[in-house]
Amino acid sequence: MYQPEIYASALAFMLVSMICWGSWANTMKLCPGYRFQLFYWDYVAGLLLGVLLWGFTLGSTGSAGVPFLAALRGLHAYPFWMAALGGVIFNAANLLLVAAIDVAGLAVAFPVGIGLALVIGAVANYVISPAGNPVVLFSGIALVVVAIVLDAMACNLREKGRKRAGGKGILLSLLSGVLMGCFYPFVAKAMSVPETPGPYAVAFCFALGVAACAVPANYLLMRKPFDGLPAVDFSGYFTAPKRWHIAGIVGGVIWCTGAIFNYVASGTHFVGPAVSYSLGQGATMVSAAWGVFVWREFAGTSSRIKKLLTLMFIFFLLGLSAIAAAPLLIAH
Repeated sequence: MYQPEIYASALAFMLVSMICWGSWANTMKLCPGYRFQLFYWDYVAGLLLGVLLWGFTLGSTGSAGVPFLAALRGLHAYPFWMAALGGVIFNAANLLLVAAIDVAGLAVAFPVGIGLALVIGAVANYVISPAGNPVVLFSGIALVVVAIVLDAMACNLREKGRKRAGGKGILLSLLSGVLMGCFYPFVAKAMSVPETPGPYAVAFCFALGVAACAVPANYLLMRKPFDGLPAVDFSGYFTAPKRWHIAGIVGGVIWCTGAIFNYVASGTHFVGPAVSYSLGQGATMVSAAWGVFVWREFAGTSSRIKKLLTLMFIFFLLGLSAIAAAPLLIAH
């Protein structure tokens, strides 16, 4: 399987991860009026397709570790269940986050959920596998948190006066953030044991966990949506245009690509899961950039909002730069 041998390659993998994690949701915008619960079935199918595509390509080339199929054949129980459990937790977190967006809007759900996930995930991953300069790493994380707060302030100002179910939305966002911050340590544990099957096989086990959780959890959300809208009829899935199904599958492949590239980078001895996960969570900045510059979500807003957005991007770039530099500035 392929594994980066120098930090520059690992950094490139983490940047690709950040871009993918911050970009996959754009595929939802290609399906206007399509209920997310229906979109999610194609998203999960795309995730499963993605792990196979990368497993039989990068996971089966190179001289590091064990090739993808051989790793699956020799899979031990502990790394399998750790990775699958990580997938279950991620799926629950992802569905809660989307439900929070439906109930309270992006201004509440994304900054609260992802901000909390970044702090919990970074600390937990560093405890499991400390790598990089902790002062530089956590200083960078603090700067990213400031950027997320600024993003929340800008979104709140933009949506001032709109009716939102604030209490329920905040609760869903907090629950999502806790779970989103907890899934990656299980993946890290699956890759830190001596009998680890490697990042590509771990990603496959993770995807199985996502799919196993998605069937009952997404079906429940179809019957009892958090947003107060009527139950989702599965017949809408079969009458949806083919391009919507393609968009959902592409979205899953994009997210999966980000996950695999993140796992591969974290598996190197000079990066570790804390740095890789934290840099990947720069996806918040990427998604904000899509919203500001492509979808024009802040067009016509006040100068105060534009100043907050400018500061947000500055703090994000400073924070991500510090996180990226942490492996190079090892404390002695």
